[in-house]
Amino acid sequence: MPIESQMSNIDNDIFTDFGAVMIPQAPAGFKSGFIGIIGRPNVGKSTLMNELVGQKIAITSPVAQTTRNRLRGILTTETAQLIFVDTPGIHKPHHQLGEVLVKNAKIAIESVDVVLFVVDGTVPCGAGDRYIAELLINSRTPVILGINKIDQQPEDSQKIDETYLQLANTYQWQTVKFSAKSGTNLSELQNLLINHLDPGPFYYPPDLVTDQPERFIMGELIREQILLLTREEVPHSVAIAIDLVEETPKITRVLATIHVERDSQKGILIGKGGTMLKSVGSAAREQIQKLIAGKVYLELFVKVQPKWRHSRIRLAELGYRVEE
Repeated sequence: MPIESQMSNIDNDIFTDFGAVMIPQAPAGFKSGFIGIIGRPNVGKSTLMNELVGQKIAITSPVAQTTRNRLRGILTTETAQLIFVDTPGIHKPHHQLGEVLVKNAKIAIESVDVVLFVVDGTVPCGAGDRYIAELLINSRTPVILGINKIDQQPEDSQKIDETYLQLANTYQWQTVKFSAKSGTNLSELQNLLINHLDPGPFYYPPDLVTDQPERFIMGELIREQILLLTREEVPHSVAIAIDLVEETPKITRVLATIHVERDSQKGILIGKGGTMLKSVGSAAREQIQKLIAGKVYLELFVKVQPKWRHSRIRLAELGYRVEE
């Protein structure tokens, strides 16, 4: 169950979500809060959160709209606990799934303490950025404009930066330039975010990096490999269901079903002689082994679910719901 920022009096409480782990009392002057990472698809939001928390918990891909669920990443320092809420890229939806994703991203704007509006510093401010800016000005949540990908900027980057600085000046937003990929200026970004937080408690155990269960992360790691290996042939018609996780002292056995919408997509995913499915499974298994720090046996199945992205019932079955 999500833990919202308005909760109070949680010092020394025991949360069953974390296996009855005691959450310590925060020291004097400690700050904490929820930070929504908002932006167009493929501007580097998930890469940024992974770098900030120091571990891969969100999948990344060259394909736009990779993120589907609001995923929380947790960074705890000596002076603060920052809970990052990675959201789906805000875009014009074309089906029921898209509507759910965009609505959840908009809800996140109102349910966090600070919004980090991430833009792509390799291209000028566009209509999509201005659309998000219009959404943000109707919110009371403080906004920081983060210009990402500065390591990839062209020589005339000043012209690009000016388009974003003009946007920030219009709404009196603070700005910070950084590279999620190289880590440049992330400490500056982190300090700026902490400065915007109020004194508060630990919301999560200090050693936790996400509030999502391992099963969810496993499914996302499988989906990531499908996005990387099939690219435009299958991408967004895929959903993963983890059917079984069976742990033994020597190996963890994982069975998962890949849901697609058409028989042709099933054929692409399986590949000639099962080669594509084998490649996806091998790459995903390596990532899952890093996640659990142990050996993994991964078995994948492919199932056709016609038009699942257009069905509220199918979306709910596969874990996609409008967040409260």
